[in-house]
Amino acid sequence: MAVSQSGKAKAAPKANNGSTRRGTQMHRRSRTGCYTCRLRRKKCDEGTPLCTACKHLGLQCEYKRPMWWSNNDARKKHKEDIKGIIKRKKLSEKSSHASISTSVTSSPPGLSHSVPSSATYTDPMDRNRSASIDSHFSNGFNFNGPLHQADYSSYSSQMPPDFMIGSYSPYEIDVKTERQMFINDIPTLKESQVSTFSTYCPPPPPGTILQSGSLPGSWVEQVHEERRESLAEEALNVNFFDFSHGPSYDSRQVKIELDENDQRLFDHFIQFVLPTIFPILETNQHGSVASDLILPALQSNNTYLHCCLSIAAQHLKSLSVGPSEDIDHDIMRHRYATIWSLCESLKRDENYQQILEATLGLIFFQCVVGRSSNEELLDIAWHQHFQAAINLVTKLDLPRQVLDPATPMTQTPFNMTLTAWIDILGATMQGTSPTFAHTYREKHLSQSNPYMGLRELMGCEDRVMYLISEIACLESLKRDGMDDFTLCQHVSALGEQISLTEVNEFTPRMPYNANGTLSPKQLSKNITAAFRLAARIYLCSLVPGFSPEQHSPMGLVDKLTNVLRFIPSGPEGFDRSLVWVYLLCGSISLPGSEFRALFEERVAQLGEQANCGSFGRMVMVLRGLWLHNDNLSRLGTPESAGSDVPQPYLHWRDLMRMQNMDYLLM
Repeated sequence: MAVSQSGKAKAAPKANNGSTRRGTQMHRRSRTGCYTCRLRRKKCDEGTPLCTACKHLGLQCEYKRPMWWSNNDARKKHKEDIKGIIKRKKLSEKSSHASISTSVTSSPPGLSHSVPSSATYTDPMDRNRSASIDSHFSNGFNFNGPLHQADYSSYSSQMPPDFMIGSYSPYEIDVKTERQMFINDIPTLKESQVSTFSTYCPPPPPGTILQSGSLPGSWVEQVHEERRESLAEEALNVNFFDFSHGPSYDSRQVKIELDENDQRLFDHFIQFVLPTIFPILETNQHGSVASDLILPALQSNNTYLHCCLSIAAQHLKSLSVGPSEDIDHDIMRHRYATIWSLCESLKRDENYQQILEATLGLIFFQCVVGRSSNEELLDIAWHQHFQAAINLVTKLDLPRQVLDPATPMTQTPFNMTLTAWIDILGATMQGTSPTFAHTYREKHLSQSNPYMGLRELMGCEDRVMYLISEIACLESLKRDGMDDFTLCQHVSALGEQISLTEVNEFTPRMPYNANGTLSPKQLSKNITAAFRLAARIYLCSLVPGFSPEQHSPMGLVDKLTNVLRFIPSGPEGFDRSLVWVYLLCGSISLPGSEFRALFEERVAQLGEQANCGSFGRMVMVLRGLWLHNDNLSRLGTPESAGSDVPQPYLHWRDLMRMQNMDYLLM
């Protein structure tokens, strides 16, 4: 099998033997309906020339991306106009059907009854934005446990499109594979196959009973009222990012040519790897990671495609699926193709956005998949890739774009936000200042637009991330010889800045509404609180004479442990988004602490996923660190325990250096 210069894998020709050509066509349904339905967050049946919802309401049905879609102000105005049309039509329908509403029966609808669908029931609010499910359905649902393995096909056809679990309606990806056999370049047998990958979440366990005594009409109104109440506080800015794929891109049609072996890797990536990428962003806008970021990049960026196929092979290896030698070959084949394609593009000095996109993928996707056993294969260190990313960010002038008040942007470049995330937390890995620390400092001081989308991307508020950048800068100055008095002054000042981010913040609570839907804003508040306490631990560790057995750091560990209890756990939870938090807190936790017990509980709940990516590497670092530091602690003097006398302990970064763990733990 050879890889052509265009990056497409082709079978070598064989005389008198059949060769197979294979093409992939992907269709994304549900969220990729007409732009009017997408704006209203409603399920679209994609009818032509008008979908049912637009035809019913007399709205303009647009499948080609309109000009107003790329402008937030124009989009808001268009949305308000649509709401006005819906409200007027609803009032008209209400007056004409007043007599019908009095004949509603007194029993609540069961799963065997029909409920008005989006095509026949209109509402002045964007019902699919919060997409809540009636609170009675959520009473018996365990959000921390695994999804129930049951056949839900009998329910799916009877569940109205408005009633979906999660923040947005589910979507499906159809992969259509066409194969044709050629003998001596003469086409013979032709066949096609469609594989469907779905993000549909099953309903709560069978046997959940609706509250009796409520009328179907009032029951429906109650659900919509719950949505109205939660709409204002639940969602973050769903249109924050510019993904740099152009306004004309249509994610309903994605065509990629692959051979049979690469098709298997591609299918695995779509079905098993893609759902684990950027979980915070996905909770806020269900399907956006696939439709706005991954699928367009796979279609338009051949280097990115090779990167994803290599990552899929790594994930397969971590699951021990298939012969290890064949998987190793797939990993290295696509890894080499990715690096070769990057180098060729750099030589031509073109396509900076695509090169940056693929380079960031090489760095970030390693945080999602793979185990330590995968890492004996030849690879380039993450910080070497990041040096290339820094050069590309500079060439694209992204730091100036996010700072320049003279050129306000309607959307923040996604690649700059992802770069900032890697830059800040990556600097803490190496004990250096972030490369773009000045940019974060300027954003932190900005009164007009201090945000870069770090909260939307990773859950932690931007200001807290900027302060972590400042702490990393302070650590770098300490290593360069800053005197203790000046160092303590800076520590005190940064501690006060961290306290300012706590103004008007309340104690954490579970990030679920009364109706059982996830609240992205409350989840973000909890994650921010966790990062804030981890930042305090990081800051305290810079104080001369610091020891984990002092009262102040022990108190911080206890507070952070309590906050972590309010962040959902398990395979569907968000522990894998808190790798840096777990690392900082665990590095100073003592034997018998509540944190260690909680940590092991969370690891067990993740199951096999606890061994993959940055989370698995972090677990390995912490357990090795505990083994080493617990032995050191036992050798310490009893009279100094619990006092301000420094106790011997090994820093987590020193352990990683000793064991050649060149990891990016975030």
